[in-house]
Amino acid sequence: MSMFRFCSRKKVVLLMWLVLASGFAMGQAVIPRPNAVVKHEGVFTGGNELTVFSSNDAFRSLIPGFAESAQRLAGLSVVENKKAAVRLVHNPKITNTQGYRLTIGPKEITVEASTGQGCFYGLQSLLQLFVFSDTPGEIACAQIDDEPRFGWRGFMLDESRHFFGVEEVKRLLDQMALQKLNVFHWHLTDEPGWRIEIKKYPLLTEVGGIGNQSNRQAPAQFYTQDEIREIVAYAAARFIEVIPEIDMPGHATAAVKAYPDYSGGGSERHPDFTFNPGNMATYAFLTDILREVTTLFPSQYIHIGGDEVSFGNQQWPTLPGVKRLMEEQGLTNLVEVEHWFLQQMTDSVAALGKKVIGWDEVVSSGIDSDKALTMWWRHDKPEILLQALEKDFPVILCPRIPLYFDFVQIEEHTSGRKWGGRFAPVESVYRFPSEEFLPVSALANPKVLGIQANLWTETIATASRLEFMTFPRIAALAEAAWTNDAAKDYNDFQQRIQKMFQVYQKEQIEYFDHISGKDAEIKGPQK
Repeated sequence: MSMFRFCSRKKVVLLMWLVLASGFAMGQAVIPRPNAVVKHEGVFTGGNELTVFSSNDAFRSLIPGFAESAQRLAGLSVVENKKAAVRLVHNPKITNTQGYRLTIGPKEITVEASTGQGCFYGLQSLLQLFVFSDTPGEIACAQIDDEPRFGWRGFMLDESRHFFGVEEVKRLLDQMALQKLNVFHWHLTDEPGWRIEIKKYPLLTEVGGIGNQSNRQAPAQFYTQDEIREIVAYAAARFIEVIPEIDMPGHATAAVKAYPDYSGGGSERHPDFTFNPGNMATYAFLTDILREVTTLFPSQYIHIGGDEVSFGNQQWPTLPGVKRLMEEQGLTNLVEVEHWFLQQMTDSVAALGKKVIGWDEVVSSGIDSDKALTMWWRHDKPEILLQALEKDFPVILCPRIPLYFDFVQIEEHTSGRKWGGRFAPVESVYRFPSEEFLPVSALANPKVLGIQANLWTETIATASRLEFMTFPRIAALAEAAWTNDAAKDYNDFQQRIQKMFQVYQKEQIEYFDHISGKDAEIKGPQK
């Protein structure tokens, strides 16, 4: 069963958090907020050293990572000891593979889970309790029974338009893991630059990697295959699945700049925007690329885009191969040509043992919903979401409003996007998904696998601005994806996020203080 299945929404009883001097107070608890908490009497006091042990090998392998984070964020020294104060216990009765039980007693803490992933999330909650405590090493006694609302809790980073590099991606993955996000969607190819090394086609990076959104002549920047493997392994250790995006048939400018034989032309605004769907060699070229991609990414998915093709398909009718294709296949217009292309590439991906992800344009393409899932991004077209569900497509919700993080955070910000005056403040991210943003019938549909925020980088050229646009909205995203509606409380989140601000400061992460609004805007490239 997929790790991204829609998690059961059984009703849970959420008991009131009591204000406790030890720091497990209503305003100082975990992000994302746990779904069920029962307060117990007493306080666990561990001082500056914490002993941890597990007889389960998978759980025991998590201790070094926990120790590093505890030292870095909370100043706690963690050592393994069979007479441990913190015990990691395999409990097969916890049926949700991402769920956990955290029991804090005066002298002992147990983290129970049925999988390593569940144990990892229990440790992240425990870590935050120590980090947020007002007294080092001291937290209040309680029992937390927790599991996520959604199996897919994602974040997308666009590195075609601006490139950020290994260390910045790792910093982002660290924060995703701390807040139990589990999908990193990596947008590696588009118009401005091709960012992934493909051995068979070296010009993709040598030529296609040149330039970015701010400077079309910037030296080539890209990830080597070794760097890709390094990041994928780093993410996997944090139970984050990395899903690559290789755009087609549109958004292909960087690729066809390197290999013009496969160009389908473009428009005045988007030159050389598409691959040529009438050149049968295009399909072999793209399949060769995806074959190398599959060796780098263990994920069962490859994202192939499939969006906004009309931005640059105006030259297709003049191409002999396209004319021939339309005649042979009985295609009557360019949309049908586009759909035929997507059907061929979906079959190619399936032959490689993977499933396709496409933006919501693929819903009408005729591809088999058993071979693909879709990401609903056009917030102004809720009918597309309903069509996707009617056709049995698994769906990820990532609408521009409120989950595009290149949209500004407050009215006064000027660097970034708005849509008809609307933008993406922290509170809107937090309140998603709800009737405010999508049809009621979609809210409880089991085909909705989860939610994801997307950070497009046309206006984001530096790591500082990347962080400023991401934090703290990513924390609101995490709670929206993990916590059931019955347990969500935005006012409480406003208290807890101020503790997370301290983590950002310790980690030297730029962020927007949406509560005080005092931080000056970190702007992007000015157009």
